[in-house]
Amino acid sequence: MSFQDKTTGSSEARPDYAALIHDDRIHGSLYTSEAIFKDEMQRIFREGWVYVAHESEIPNRGDFVRRRIAGDPVIVVRAANEQINVFVNRCAHRGNLLCAEDRGSARAIVCKYHGWAYDLQGDLVDVPYPAGLTADRKALGLTKLPRIDQYRGFYFASFNENVIPLLDHLGKATQLIDRACEMSPTGKLKLDGGWVQHRFKSNWKMLPENDVDGYHVNFVHPSFAQAIRTRYDEAALKSEEDLVSEARYWGMGHTEIDFSKAYKSVLGWFGCDETRYPQYVANMIKAYGEEGGRKRMTMGPPHACIFPNLFLAEGNIGMFEPVSPTECIHWHTPMQLEDVEQGVNDRLKRQSEGAMGPAAFLLADDAVIAERTQQAFGQSGGWLDLSRGIEREHEEDGVMVGHLTDELTNRGFWHHYRDVMTGGPQPARLVRAA
Repeated sequence: MSFQDKTTGSSEARPDYAALIHDDRIHGSLYTSEAIFKDEMQRIFREGWVYVAHESEIPNRGDFVRRRIAGDPVIVVRAANEQINVFVNRCAHRGNLLCAEDRGSARAIVCKYHGWAYDLQGDLVDVPYPAGLTADRKALGLTKLPRIDQYRGFYFASFNENVIPLLDHLGKATQLIDRACEMSPTGKLKLDGGWVQHRFKSNWKMLPENDVDGYHVNFVHPSFAQAIRTRYDEAALKSEEDLVSEARYWGMGHTEIDFSKAYKSVLGWFGCDETRYPQYVANMIKAYGEEGGRKRMTMGPPHACIFPNLFLAEGNIGMFEPVSPTECIHWHTPMQLEDVEQGVNDRLKRQSEGAMGPAAFLLADDAVIAERTQQAFGQSGGWLDLSRGIEREHEEDGVMVGHLTDELTNRGFWHHYRDVMTGGPQPARLVRAA
């Protein structure tokens, strides 16, 4: 039975993901089907872990940011006891949007429709003209997401009380977050540069696919490649047999393009050498030791996607937000480091603008490619090949490794996606069907 028959023949039928996702190919209807989009919003974005905010965005009591999860508006707020809470951004009275600001600080959450007030734990604490309210106030608090957890300041949330522990979801990919955080001598990041949002007329899954695709740089970003050839020549622009950068699949849908083997000197990834920022170099060596500090500054930050929506984009942090089967939003903010000289963070900001800003080298190109791909699918989709490099991938310490230009990362993403959509995530490496 075809996918079209299964999804349109009965309102009760679910897509056959095993038929749509093979080891070496996937069907294009995965990017176009409304039924699949609704299903993944439930199974991935409501029942699984989703990145929502960084601790540095809400450092003080009452600080909040506004986000969306699976189409639902939410508020991420720091309460009086330093606890981080995530509430559905909707008044329990008549459903009005409580918070319209992207970020701010407040002592209480007050609805502008009828003045109902909630404390930072989500409890209803004040109602104008209270004599008219006979219902139990305890039952009229805000809807709180039942599971919230963090790793090194990155906060994740889930609507599912029985979701697996966050550390099980992250698995070995905690090492990628560690690598980003340890670009700072204190091991902490600051995401206070503001978020830029780009709306793509394409399916959200094209973002994590493309962001760890090492095959497209010379063709989609030729001006970028020419402009910074001295920095990326070894990492991404040499001939196939000479490239030393690698594609990596860390399990649980987490993927990486690892440029670190191509960087040979301290701060080479940053486009300079250690004499440019001597105080930063000294502080890193003091924090991590001579060998450890120099290793971190030579490897640079990761270029990786944490399933399903967090992007560790070297000098940027990104988020992927699904909107519809054919629309999504790419968020990004410059990664800022705690306790470094201002020049280091200024340079990170300028590089972020050059790579992913509104007039940057990379993101506009990627948006055009994603939208052209979405247009090419039409309604029928067709089959997409993911076989490149399948015979030369190998395992190193529980991580699958492939050539930079191979589609190992895409296969890893889709194999985990298939696991989630057919019964729940399995913390295992890529396994080919017999």
